[in-house]
Amino acid sequence: MDVTQSRQAIRRNYPVIGRFRYFFEHLGEFFRQYFFAMDREELPFNRAQRSWVYRAAKDLNNTVAFGSTRDLQRPGSVLFVNCPFPTLSQDAVPPKTITIGADCKQPYTTASLFNISGMSYGAISRSAVRALSLGAKKAGCWMNTGEGGLSPYHLEGGCDIVFQIGTAKNGVRDLDGHLSDEKLHEIAAIPQVRMFEIKLSQGAKPGKGGMLPGAKVNEEIARIRGIRVGQDAFSPNRHPDIRNNDDLLDMIDRVRVVTGKPVGIKTVIGSTGMLDSLFRTIIERGPDSAPDFITVDGAEGGTGTAPMPLIDAVGLPLREALPLLVNKLCEYGLRERVRVIASGKLINPADVAWALCMGTDFISNARGFMFALGCIQALQGNKNTCPTGITTHNKKLQRGLHPKDKAERIAHYVINMIKEVGMIAHACGVRSPRELTRSHARVVQENGLSVALDELHPYPDRQA
Repeated sequence: MDVTQSRQAIRRNYPVIGRFRYFFEHLGEFFRQYFFAMDREELPFNRAQRSWVYRAAKDLNNTVAFGSTRDLQRPGSVLFVNCPFPTLSQDAVPPKTITIGADCKQPYTTASLFNISGMSYGAISRSAVRALSLGAKKAGCWMNTGEGGLSPYHLEGGCDIVFQIGTAKNGVRDLDGHLSDEKLHEIAAIPQVRMFEIKLSQGAKPGKGGMLPGAKVNEEIARIRGIRVGQDAFSPNRHPDIRNNDDLLDMIDRVRVVTGKPVGIKTVIGSTGMLDSLFRTIIERGPDSAPDFITVDGAEGGTGTAPMPLIDAVGLPLREALPLLVNKLCEYGLRERVRVIASGKLINPADVAWALCMGTDFISNARGFMFALGCIQALQGNKNTCPTGITTHNKKLQRGLHPKDKAERIAHYVINMIKEVGMIAHACGVRSPRELTRSHARVVQENGLSVALDELHPYPDRQA
């Protein structure tokens, strides 16, 4: 067979040992993870990052000995500015509450700092959704549905829900695929649904719609989404009915009026121009037309199935996009009107503390919660073969994920995250994580010396 086939030259010329080449190539990604890569080398998440999440989720001692394995002189490294008189434990206060959509009929007020980003039922398993919902309730954080619609398993745990409206409008569409006011009203009538998020793009694939392989589309998922069983569910690469900023603001207003609840957008930022254009339109129409929140996703996002050119090379990383968004909101006088949610590889306390320094109100994350569920970074999320039962609908593989046990890990992850971000804040001399500012962190430059964040990203004078 090998000698006569013409598709693979190696197997044709070396019919026995040639087969080992493909076998070893497949095994290489797993061996590198466990035997060859150093603690800080691996991508997309290195062993040190994952280990902190695993220990936090299991509520284990998260201290280390004999010094850091992190290169503190590497360009881009963030260093926090410790205070000579840190905040005492008795003076510390929990994260303050923030209201989103204060002018809505049903605004959302929450102190939740660290939340679960969009992961659709379908992209992740029933057991995973159940565990996340139960864990989110225990931790007091919200859970985003992702663009796959609202399943009974999202509601099962009793947590607050952010309903995401993707480009296919799954769960709130009529039979022709158009946004349905009737379906919106039905979803909004559920008390657990606290906000609506219109997804324009996500970090894994800016300019590409959701991609759910047909192997994952069973009867239940098809019913929830309003699609056909067994067929690939590829959403449009944008909302067909949103052609410009006016259309976007009209959509936000429509959803807000129908639901009475806060409505925001999720987007990857490509340039300052897109923000200038949007905010100028908002100023012309009036600040009331603005989204109640903006979720900015960094190009390093990656939970969803995505083409490599998009996941590798399109969109701005969060390190550049977040300060850009916050500064533009300040420049146009919209910062108090529009809340900011940062999303993208913020899985450890230092990452979250940096985002707070940059000016975000909330953090949402997906892959950190996948690690808390037990993800081993097997890189099988785009298939139906996830060995930990998180991103598969194979019942045999799902058996290993016990929702009630994993819910405890989800809650521990959130609680320990807030605790250790608070530890950084107290070392900087403030009482609470949300009091961190750009003056509390520095970034290492090419010469090995650090520069303060407020010098690298100064707040602008208001122009509008």
